[in-house]
Amino acid sequence: MPDRTRFGVKMENNGITGYNEGAMPVKRKLLYVIVILGGMLTSAAQSVIEPYRQITVSKEKGAAFQTIQEAVNATRDLGPGYVLIHIRNGVYREKVSIPGWKTKVILRGESREGTVIVNSDFSGKKDSITGQERTTFNSYTLLVEGNDFTAENLTVKNASCGEGQAVALHVEGDRAVFRNCRILGCQDTVYAAAEGSRQYYENCYVEGTTDFIFGEATAVFSKCTIKSLRNSYITAAATPEGKDFGFVFLHCRLVAAEGVSGVFLGRPWRPYAKTVFISCNLGGHIVPEGWDPWKGDRMFPEKEKTAFYAEYDNTGPGADTGKRVPWAKQLTRKQYRSYTLRHILMGKEKENPWYKRSL
Repeated sequence: MPDRTRFGVKMENNGITGYNEGAMPVKRKLLYVIVILGGMLTSAAQSVIEPYRQITVSKEKGAAFQTIQEAVNATRDLGPGYVLIHIRNGVYREKVSIPGWKTKVILRGESREGTVIVNSDFSGKKDSITGQERTTFNSYTLLVEGNDFTAENLTVKNASCGEGQAVALHVEGDRAVFRNCRILGCQDTVYAAAEGSRQYYENCYVEGTTDFIFGEATAVFSKCTIKSLRNSYITAAATPEGKDFGFVFLHCRLVAAEGVSGVFLGRPWRPYAKTVFISCNLGGHIVPEGWDPWKGDRMFPEKEKTAFYAEYDNTGPGADTGKRVPWAKQLTRKQYRSYTLRHILMGKEKENPWYKRSL
């Protein structure tokens, strides 16, 4: 008997006893299609999280957990599922670390503006305990090394400005999601780190001065507001060689502080940097040439020859590509079609999309 496949389901005798293909009533055919498609859609949307444990952090006297780090430390190492940490409004002056063995941690603030995690370390600052100078890589306010991390409705801030590189958010874990968050700093605000890390930022606000979104990760910023506080550079990607995607900005809005009028979309930290802006609104602070090659790097002297910097369908006064640097690209229609969230963040994986997970 010939093999038949419908909607990815192998069928014999049409999979319904007593019916053959020609004799199946139209209504039953339609019902069959609806049931199959409904199952497919349900499967695709199964990203709802049911935490096995919930913890509340509050600045109020008598609260079981008054710091975020205490709550993180109280979670089970490599636990059986997601842990939801509710954070009440307040200013939490601490340096928070989510180590690699603390997986599936969710930090949910009471409100984006009211729940603030803040620190002020910077590169060159002496550690009060060890006496050693901090570097960019340990200047963070929030470090995420555990996989499947989520943050919602809160602010992460590095209050140091003008003293050196000062990271607010440093992410190395895979499948990290940030929704409705503010990430505030000056130089090096967001370190999207680690070659194998995939990160998704949705409806977030990010501000900084120089290279304030940088790193090796594959990271998508969707419907975010990106604010430049100084004439400088927004991104500094270090995409590893062979990676299809680096930083991708989808439907974002690029704005600037008053008096800022000379900002580059990015410059390559490493030779194979990839950064693409698609359907974004670019303010008048974006310089006509768009991109900078980062000359003067003796180890990597001609990064513009291997970097991939591209745009597609952007709007606003900074979107005119007539005077862009000659090595910048405009995506073709065919290239643009590959910039779907699933393709960028999932590749050929068949699992439900992790970036859609929600409570």
